[in-house]
Amino acid sequence: MSENTESTQPIIVVSKPRRGRAILFNALGLIIVLVLAIFAGYGSGISIRKNTQSSVISQQLGQQFQYALVDIQFQRYENAQQRLQFIIAHDPSFPGAKEKLTQVLVLRNQPTPTLTPSLTPTPDFSGAEQAFSKAQQLIVAQDWPGAISTLDEIRKLDRTYKTGQVDGMYYFALRNYGYDLITKQGNLEGGIYQFTLAERFGPLDRDASGLRQGARFYLIGASFWELDWPESLKYFNQIAGYGLWDGTMTVSERIHFASMRYGDQLVKDGQYCDAVGQYDNATAIAPLDKQAQQGYDDAFTACYPATPTATSTLLATPSTPEAATVTPGPTSYP
Repeated sequence: MSENTESTQPIIVVSKPRRGRAILFNALGLIIVLVLAIFAGYGSGISIRKNTQSSVISQQLGQQFQYALVDIQFQRYENAQQRLQFIIAHDPSFPGAKEKLTQVLVLRNQPTPTLTPSLTPTPDFSGAEQAFSKAQQLIVAQDWPGAISTLDEIRKLDRTYKTGQVDGMYYFALRNYGYDLITKQGNLEGGIYQFTLAERFGPLDRDASGLRQGARFYLIGASFWELDWPESLKYFNQIAGYGLWDGTMTVSERIHFASMRYGDQLVKDGQYCDAVGQYDNATAIAPLDKQAQQGYDDAFTACYPATPTATSTLLATPSTPEAATVTPGPTSYP
């Protein structure tokens, strides 16, 4: 009896847990996605850091170039050579660096003339006084180059003559000459140079300091012209309200042109919506040229595709047969 009972019991087959395997695969996929995301973020962070570092280096090189010009002016050729070599080592294409280095090397290798001892002349105080009076008149007339030249003459005649007043006149003339060079003549490098000389006699005021910084940004932005449109725009946009120019183009014209060409570049890269933004920035300043207008039309169509018009289909609603209205006629009587 027991044997028959044992033989008739059902056999239970244990299947492999498929659900656990699916969970394992999902977990592995999630880990892979997280790893890829981490690497992508790391790469983006490195790119941002490199761009920021490049911007800072460009600004530093511009400052070193201006200091090198001052060193050349005061015949500190060794210092100028070191600055220019530093600039070229970091950016061989920096505008004017190689030419100035060649000039410095030529000046350094010039033979020093042998001076013949001579009697020290008696200081001509009357000449210094006349030059001082002339410098005052030139400053009132706002003839800054003439005033600076006359002040140099005073120092040659007598370096101790009214030192404090002469220093103050130097500062005033150099500061205003630099301001005029930048705002009236578009000579940005010359204006920066005069500001730097003025700073030797006292700190620059806020307006002069801001104008010098704006001129530096203009020159840095121009150094990226036709090479890196977004980098060029980054500097020009920061000085959009300064009204600066370099004798050829104003800041607004630079922004207008660079925005159009950057928009064209974004269209080629398939970044249509970003391109529309650049074209809009350019249009806010002046109309687009033919090339940019074509790019704008293509980018706008791709970024804002036309929404298909939904054709409303009238559904035929079955009509309910209305009850026949019986109009009673005249009743006939037999």
